[in-house]
Amino acid sequence: MMQWTILSCLLITAAGLWGCDKLTSAFHRTPLPDMGPRLTDSVRLTFDPAFSNLTMQYIDGCNSPHELNVGEEVASTMIDATSQTFAAVSVTGGTAPQVQPDKEIVVTLQRSGLKLWADNVYDRVPADLTLETLLTFKDAAGKELGRQTISIAHNQRLILEPTQRRCDYGNIREFVHDAGIALSTQFIRAARTQLAATGSSTPASMATEALTQPVLPASTMQTKGALSALTFKATLLDENSNLVFEGGERIRVRIDLMNGGDQDLQAVTATLTGTALLLTQFPSTSLAIGGLQASQSRSIEFAATLPQSVQQQQAEIHVAVSGSGARIQPPQQTLTLLIHPGGIRADDVDEIPSIAAGFRQPHSYLISIGIGSYRDQHIPSRKFASIDAATVSSYFQSLGGFPASNVQLLQDWKATSSDIDEVLLDWLPSRITKNAVVIVYFAGLASVSSTGEIFLVPYDGTATTASRSYPLKDLEAALSRLKPKQTVFLFDGVVVRRGAENKTKTAPPQWNPTESSTLHIIGSSGIGRGLEDDQHRHGLFTYYLLRALRGEADTNRDGDVMLGETVAYLSQKVRWASKTHLGQEQRPFAVPAISPTDSSFTLLLTRLPAIQSTDAH
Repeated sequence: MMQWTILSCLLITAAGLWGCDKLTSAFHRTPLPDMGPRLTDSVRLTFDPAFSNLTMQYIDGCNSPHELNVGEEVASTMIDATSQTFAAVSVTGGTAPQVQPDKEIVVTLQRSGLKLWADNVYDRVPADLTLETLLTFKDAAGKELGRQTISIAHNQRLILEPTQRRCDYGNIREFVHDAGIALSTQFIRAARTQLAATGSSTPASMATEALTQPVLPASTMQTKGALSALTFKATLLDENSNLVFEGGERIRVRIDLMNGGDQDLQAVTATLTGTALLLTQFPSTSLAIGGLQASQSRSIEFAATLPQSVQQQQAEIHVAVSGSGARIQPPQQTLTLLIHPGGIRADDVDEIPSIAAGFRQPHSYLISIGIGSYRDQHIPSRKFASIDAATVSSYFQSLGGFPASNVQLLQDWKATSSDIDEVLLDWLPSRITKNAVVIVYFAGLASVSSTGEIFLVPYDGTATTASRSYPLKDLEAALSRLKPKQTVFLFDGVVVRRGAENKTKTAPPQWNPTESSTLHIIGSSGIGRGLEDDQHRHGLFTYYLLRALRGEADTNRDGDVMLGETVAYLSQKVRWASKTHLGQEQRPFAVPAISPTDSSFTLLLTRLPAIQSTDAH
């Protein structure tokens, strides 16, 4: 049974609620729209138990089942909407009405459905909730006045809760509430039409006028009470949900749209304008949404990463939504945020060192790949992978003397399998000479087959199948065909066993494929997760790689940071820091092992600004 203890206090008149306070929710609720002029009728609502007791099942992000009380939430919203429309409202099964109802509306469930889609973006899961109900209108004597069927298809992205496990969806109750808002809008429209046709105490012309006015929140009202059928709510979200916007942090602009009219809208678009510093971080500032049916709602998102090194400043994002067919376009909304440096100290690695004057390495190339969030929601995220790739790219251009034209940076959704192929097979071959040095940096996820073969996982890949992964041997074969002087592969991230092979005995990761000429520097040995340093906002391995490149690995103090010095520094520092500060042990290693007699040992990576020279490869 529905919790009628909640509804029993809802004997509602034009004066408000009698006997209890209006119910509120723990989450931020979308307010009920303006329901138009109040009618003089008193109404009894009767909910079919199949509707009021409706529950729906779903599976959370950790594959655990949950039950959602949809009927109770939606019925409560419909009662609220009815109280805004009629002089008095009572509910069958609740407190006895103080005003005798002259109309009864019976709400019967016809059809329902809940679908969570696996194809999602970042920590958002597209969800569809459908409801169809039959409304039966009766007079005080029980004579049927008419029937109408109403239905909604509510679409929204569910947000994984900002906890360590990130299993359930923090806004799922808001999702149901917003579906209730959409159904209530249809419900009140149908009630006005039916009662106007059967002689409501409100003149039919007034009811018809109210019907033709789109039902929207009062905050969207224009001058003289004119309303727009298209409405939206813009929300700014940050990566760790603490509402502090820090340099290097991922942010999202979420837009919840609703067509509150009775006509379909076409060519709906959303556009961002505002502070240039922010806008340049978004892959696109305009999104074509397409059509929006009557009473349909939909959610979209723009995503960006704030600049890593930024001074504290205030910024604005202006959100505009428009659609063909809307009589009045909704007003622009402004999101204001204060960007903080994120605790970056003056001597931290995120302060990109100045370029060593006159030092260039025109035959050195860098492919820097960082994937922190994958299209497949089941792949574990890596908070700082995208930032790490960008910072490594900046270091090799400043201290390494790599020309900007010799560097390719692939991050998140721009690091698909085809993007990697394009760089390796199209961009790089036309530039390589016999003196070339190629460095590939990868921060993200790798999987291991039962034979120990390594597969890098691109943004559009999966850790369960080889067909949607990028074999390390393919990457190295592409490099080998170019016959560069030296190739180096750097890896910082997570290593997992592939798919069903998680439960089988497998060979250890084989980072050095047969006949490979590449030197591999791997952030962590064996299967497991390379640690992330929350204090410095980098992968632990990458944090000390950056410190090495800026001079701390220069043990002979000649101003040149060599590959051999860097490997020795990383082996010592990462192992020490992981045990001392993070309570775990992480062991970087090089394969094949590197010794001072190897030519790769003296490979020049960076030169400190104090040492002036024009040497190059």
